[in-house]
Amino acid sequence: MTEKPETLLKALCEKRNLGVPAFVELFERTAEEIVGKGLNNPTCSPRTVFRWKAGKAQPETLSADTRRVLQAMFGGYGVAVLFGPPPVADPQAPAFNLENEIKMTARDAQDDASATAAASVSDTSLDQLTDDVASLARAYASTPPLTVFRLGRALQEELQEHRDRTQIPTQQQRLLVLTGQTMALLAASAFNLGSFDNARRLARAADLYGESARCDPLRAYADGILAYLAYYTGMPGEAVSKARRAQTYGGLGDVAQRRLLAIEARAHGHLGDIDSARQAFRRSLETQSGAHDDLHDGVGGEFGFTSERLAMSTSSTALLIHDGAEAEESARRALDLVNQRPQASRSAHVLVGAAADLAMARLLMSDVEGAAAALDPLWDIPGDQRVTGVLVRTAQVQQFLAQPRYRASALPRDLRDRVEDFARGAQTHQLATRSALHQVES
Repeated sequence: MTEKPETLLKALCEKRNLGVPAFVELFERTAEEIVGKGLNNPTCSPRTVFRWKAGKAQPETLSADTRRVLQAMFGGYGVAVLFGPPPVADPQAPAFNLENEIKMTARDAQDDASATAAASVSDTSLDQLTDDVASLARAYASTPPLTVFRLGRALQEELQEHRDRTQIPTQQQRLLVLTGQTMALLAASAFNLGSFDNARRLARAADLYGESARCDPLRAYADGILAYLAYYTGMPGEAVSKARRAQTYGGLGDVAQRRLLAIEARAHGHLGDIDSARQAFRRSLETQSGAHDDLHDGVGGEFGFTSERLAMSTSSTALLIHDGAEAEESARRALDLVNQRPQASRSAHVLVGAAADLAMARLLMSDVEGAAAALDPLWDIPGDQRVTGVLVRTAQVQQFLAQPRYRASALPRDLRDRVEDFARGAQTHQLATRSALHQVES
């Protein structure tokens, strides 16, 4: 003797020799006859059938149409009865047919294995998605942020579709990481477009994906975005906290640590904490343990932190703590490094950001002509590459040149007007106001 079926539904299926694929086909055919709502007819998957037969579903969770279909399929039995145990067998009735029970068990096992195989995606598709995310990250520096956002959005939808299709744990894990990376790129591009609130939401989404996937480098990157969003919106104390928390995650390489220390240094600079700012940016320059991680080093691109970006960040921090000499030296180093790269792979953000920092450093030393020369790279940058960080740096220059002592001089006035025109032509104006961009300097 074998054990009784868990439910009357399973017993009836065994009696009819109704396997899972045949069940699904019969359900859909009956739904068309009984419900007749076309694409809105209720449906069931092979896994749903297994749950129903095993009694792992509550009748009240089913829609009214689904209950009608099941009732029609099984001779008027209500769903509560179908999902309940089969009736006690009549002692005079013959025992279950052992051969039939074994046959049904084997068929269910085969159907379950087939359903599991169908609920997966090909490794080739996952490899392509991995390449697509990496390509977007590596092209980020030379791609307009609005283009990045649109491409990232399309990737997000494709990744979601694949996550809905697979039930394989390793594939789900891989797709969680890729989705988190895409969210992080969307957050970075939203920030560069001046949409701070949405950038914050996207960064938090990336952090949640990193937490779900147990991917600490992704969480650290997302916290870095949240940190610089904090100081760009007037909350430098929160920025310090987030940057420091991100540094505590495990498995971070040197690139990740340098990035977070540079962000922390800027936050200290906004707080006016000169000693802490100097200590953080020196540590960022000295981090050389040889450690790597799969995101900042393996994928790289926007997830990386190149030497020129580090130098540019250092120049910005130096300006915040009024160290003009360090600012000029670091800005020059950033420009030298970025100009060593092939034209197609140069970051407009770094090129223009470092140029603006160099101009500001020279203005601090009353060298207006030198500042004008430093700003030369700005004028050829297209409007769709004039991102938030660039506009904040050029706003500093514009504000400095608006001082009363410069109002009667032609060169400062002309330079101020050119910088204003440069900012007016930025695509960021579609999403952010000038007051939001100036808040960081107020």
